Amino acid sequence: MRTITKRTYIVVFLVLAFFAGLGIMLYSFYANGGTWASNRANNHIYSGGELTVAGTIYDRDGEALVSTNRNERVYHEDKSTRMGTLHIIGDSQGFISTGIQTLYRAELIGYNFIDGIYKTISSDEGCDIKLTVDADVSAAAYKAMNGNKGTVLVYNYKTGEVICMVSAPTYDVYNKPTDIDTDKSGKYDGIYLNRALTGVFTPGSTFKVVTAICAIENIPDIYDRTFTCKGKYTTGKGKGDGDVICNGTHGKVNFERALNVSCNSVFAQLAIELGADKMTETVRKLGFGKSISLGKVKTVKSTFSLSGSTRLDIGWAGIGQYTTLVNPCQMLMLMGAIANGGQAITPYLVSSPSELLSSVTSPVSSNITLSEETAKKVRKLLRSNVKNYYGDSKFPGLEMCGKTGSAEVSNGRSHAWFTGFSVKKDLPYAIVVCLENGGLGYTHAIPVANKVMQAVAKMD
Repeated sequence: MRTITKRTYIVVFLVLAFFAGLGIMLYSFYANGGTWASNRANNHIYSGGELTVAGTIYDRDGEALVSTNRNERVYHEDKSTRMGTLHIIGDSQGFISTGIQTLYRAELIGYNFIDGIYKTISSDEGCDIKLTVDADVSAAAYKAMNGNKGTVLVYNYKTGEVICMVSAPTYDVYNKPTDIDTDKSGKYDGIYLNRALTGVFTPGSTFKVVTAICAIENIPDIYDRTFTCKGKYTTGKGKGDGDVICNGTHGKVNFERALNVSCNSVFAQLAIELGADKMTETVRKLGFGKSISLGKVKTVKSTFSLSGSTRLDIGWAGIGQYTTLVNPCQMLMLMGAIANGGQAITPYLVSSPSELLSSVTSPVSSNITLSEETAKKVRKLLRSNVKNYYGDSKFPGLEMCGKTGSAEVSNGRSHAWFTGFSVKKDLPYAIVVCLENGGLGYTHAIPVANKVMQAVAKMD
């Protein structure tokens, strides 16, 4: 009797172990099946490590950016469009790890838990994906960059749709340079990286928008003050003190005019008065130190630290120098929040199938905390920059708000920045232009921003 009981326990244990193992196996298939099926060793959809069978990726108007024809991936017929959308779409070999063809390869090959990729193999077609990006705007942005490294970003600050995300250097998938991996001149540095997502740059004077926000929220009489710029601001005569050199000698200016002329003296003075704690609190509220999720990809974090800083360090930090590094996508969201009454809308790239949307539940991001009152004040200041200093003629018919930056770096010319947005009701778009070692923001970034926004204005 005891022998039978023991045998019964053993059988029950083996049956339970079998079903437990079966459950684990089924769960593994469910959780990882798409990854296994889309592995580059799968010769049904890859040839020589290159994706050959997958669905079509469309732009917002239904233009095919890449599709499959006879076991070959076929890209857009226009070279500028191919190069302008490369880092969003990704390449067939998977070198661009943040591209749609890499991140969404399981979806593109049409994998599902029941059929696997049977339908894809039998029809040479996978699942189609539609993006929010516009092919024409992307081509226009690529051309406007004129060979500069950097990135151009545009998104709808009401809906979160990313219209343009161009990164350079880039290349034509139909004529890929043979010396990419051997060149030592630096012209291909970071060519597989999407600078909009994985890049961080010294922000220069675009960061004065952050310092302005901190001043508005912490200095009650900021609009009543008058400042005197003598071409530099001396932080003191103690250890660690020194001069913050200005970009001009502006004389007596108020807060608005100081931002118009991008006065280093005033904003260094304000940052020192505000102090490390208040400046740090503001940058945290505005998204520094946080990643942004765009579907399956996360951006790198913008960084700001005044730990152990001197007054001189704080002064330089207040004008966007020192050790501050900004991710372009994070700066885009900040511009969007200012334009949208304090609400920062999460950007997204994939518009269909609907289950791939990155912001299904709540499009409002918790990364940025900005009051409606402050947003309104900053929006007015940024409109004043364009209207009273850069000139509306730089952006014909666009009603732009914005801030330029010429960020000094140790390895060459300044980074040329423009960050801004349109206040036209039928043009709710924010833009960021960052030209790596591109020169001056006013001279080099503004023309790029105008060309791109003019292309946005022409969208259907």
